[in-house]
Amino acid sequence: MSKQDNLVENNSTQDMLSLVAEPQPIEINIKRTAVIIVDMQNAFVKEGGMFHRWGIDVLANQKVIEPIKQLSSLARAKGCKVIYIAHRYSPDLREGGNPISVNQIRSVALKYYREFPDMKDKTIIRDTWGAAIIDELKPQEDDILVEKPRYSAFFSTNLDIILRTYNLKYLIFTGVATNTCVEHSIRDAYNLEYLPILVSDATMNSGPPFVKEATFFNIKLNYGWLTSTEKVMDMFKMIAR
Repeated sequence: MSKQDNLVENNSTQDMLSLVAEPQPIEINIKRTAVIIVDMQNAFVKEGGMFHRWGIDVLANQKVIEPIKQLSSLARAKGCKVIYIAHRYSPDLREGGNPISVNQIRSVALKYYREFPDMKDKTIIRDTWGAAIIDELKPQEDDILVEKPRYSAFFSTNLDIILRTYNLKYLIFTGVATNTCVEHSIRDAYNLEYLPILVSDATMNSGPPFVKEATFFNIKLNYGWLTSTEKVMDMFKMIAR
C-alpha cells in the first residue's frame, strides 16, 4: 500500500465517531486521535513537590489523576496514542534563556531553583524526582514522552513532527494547569491546524476557579471543543477493538 493510500485509509469514514462536546459535537477519526497528558509531574502534583512547597493545594491537582488514568488506559486498549508532556530543564538551565529573557525573569520555577538549589530534587530539573511523571500515570511501552522548555507543548519541541509522523489530527488534552500549560498548548494546536479537545474534569487550574472557567470559555469560543471524561469514555467504548 502506498503512503497516499494509507492516508486515504486513515481518513476513512468507517473510523469516524461522534464525540459529545461544546459548543457542538465533533466527528473524530479514532485512528488519528491521541490523548495528551500535560505536566502530570511530581513537582506539580505531589506533596513535597515544588507546588506543594509554594503553598499550592496539590490535592486539587490529584483529583484529575483517576480521570486521566481511565482515559489513557482505554485509549491504549483502543489503539490510540498516549503522549506525555513534561516541563523540564537541564541542571545548567541551558533551556532557560539568557539573563534578560522573559522566561528567566518571570519563571517561578527557575527563580525557585536559583534561590533554593538544595531543593533541586523537588523542582523540574531533568532526572530528579520532581521532574518525573507521577507513579500513578507512568508512561507505558508504546507511549511517547515530549519534554518542553516553556508553557506550550509545541514550543521548541518535536511534538508537531511526531503528530505528523503518526498522522494524528484530533488531540484530547488533559493535565495541569488548565489556564497555563494546557491552554498554551491548545492555542498552538489550533494554530498548527490540529483539532484540540479539552476534557473538563481531567484538568486542573492554577489560581482561583474563575481562571479555569475563562479557559473553558476561550476554548469553546475560539480554539476547540470542551467535553468530559465520561463522554470521551463513551466514545472509546463504541470502538470494536
